[in-house]
Amino acid sequence: MELVAESIDIGTRAPTVLLNEADAAELGVHALERIQLRRDGKTTIGIVELTDELIPEGTLGVTRRLGHIDGTVTVSVAPQPNSVYYIRKKLDDIELERRELECIVRDIYEERLADIELGAYVSAMYTNGLSMEETMHLTSCMANIGETISWDDEIIADKHSIGGVAGNRITPILVPIVAAAGVKIPKTSSRAVTSASGTADTMEVLCDVEFSIGEIREIVETTGGCLVWGGAVNLSPVDDQIIRAETPLSLDPVGQLIASVLSKKKSAGSTHIVIDIPYGEGAKVESLAEARELAEDFNRVSDHLEMTTECAITNGSAPVGTAIGPVFEAREVLATLDGDGPNDLRLKAIRLADLLFESVGVDADAEELLDSGAADATFREILAAQNGDPGVEIADLSPGRHTQPVHADRDGVVTHINNRLVNEVARRAGAPKDHGAGLKLHRGVGETTTTDELLATVHAESTDKLADAVALLERVEMIRVRHPDEALVERI
Repeated sequence: MELVAESIDIGTRAPTVLLNEADAAELGVHALERIQLRRDGKTTIGIVELTDELIPEGTLGVTRRLGHIDGTVTVSVAPQPNSVYYIRKKLDDIELERRELECIVRDIYEERLADIELGAYVSAMYTNGLSMEETMHLTSCMANIGETISWDDEIIADKHSIGGVAGNRITPILVPIVAAAGVKIPKTSSRAVTSASGTADTMEVLCDVEFSIGEIREIVETTGGCLVWGGAVNLSPVDDQIIRAETPLSLDPVGQLIASVLSKKKSAGSTHIVIDIPYGEGAKVESLAEARELAEDFNRVSDHLEMTTECAITNGSAPVGTAIGPVFEAREVLATLDGDGPNDLRLKAIRLADLLFESVGVDADAEELLDSGAADATFREILAAQNGDPGVEIADLSPGRHTQPVHADRDGVVTHINNRLVNEVARRAGAPKDHGAGLKLHRGVGETTTTDELLATVHAESTDKLADAVALLERVEMIRVRHPDEALVERI
């Protein structure tokens, strides 16, 4: 069948073609099936979307993802990629071989799968899980696609948290502590997916975070560390596409989580990694037993990749620190490096840094490096190298000016602060896009309060977004206050 191809500008990542329904019926293809386009001896595969309104009969709409194709083309039905059959196999709970996982990873990287097929892949991993063999193979396949960074140093340190805890801004404190001890730590971090701020969002308040691999090398050689956005470089790029499919339903299958974290670390050239696994009510991992099992799986896959991993199982039942949102968290980072800041944030950064020192065999004291000002000096060197102001002070960072107080509705004890709801309220207020949006906590778990006492303050940069956050607060219990007797029952 011959059709006239015309370029059409619609936003899509997949290699999509728009086909009139009458032409599709004649070809015998349905939506999301594939057709071959032949022209001038070249063959291109497109994923079909059907329309009668945008494309008349005899015409084929070709999106930019397929390149520049105009004029008469010969069109025929194309077979599905093999990866689609392997995804269906996993949906049937059949273990996949390495070559099958490699095929899926390659097709995701080449963007040959429709969004619904990528969603089916994530659903299969979530519903049926991955065996240890599958997890090892998947991690290796993901690490081997895209760019990699190699270093001359025998030891390259790294740190990662599996997430789920609001305000857990340990990385910008830990990286300069480690770098100040002479250990290289080129930290690539993520932006927020479901939280109020990722490390990259917080650092962007203070400096640039998007750099090429060559620029990252230069920063690290100069300062010993960096704090950059991993999405700006092509390290394990398949992970970014899988996260895009996981995000709408907040899915994070365990095997895929391990592959995601360790493939990024492997491609970044890391040799020694500390992984923070928070657990508790409201965290991604709710029980100690689950946290220990996940730590064991991380260690086994890490050994397979010839990396050294130490897992820290930490309390994730409440936010770390008192500040949620990019500006708020940047202020607490500066305060902690300057010898102040919340005690739980400070102690956790010290604990994880010391664990990393023990792992790499370096005789250094994280608390001493923090208290002496050495970590703060190194942090400011990193800011300068990343085009930030090394003289920045807390007073230079202004939260959103529109505010809403959150008061206690009874006398009692704060028994729980819901991580998910804290993040959601901050996001409704505009975080992380609006750097000044977020919230400040004035009471922590275990502290007593009285009726009408201030528990938190929500900040926003616009009144509309503040109203959205307030509407959520009126429907949920973000901070749980109970009478002392009720609190005792909850603890028991």
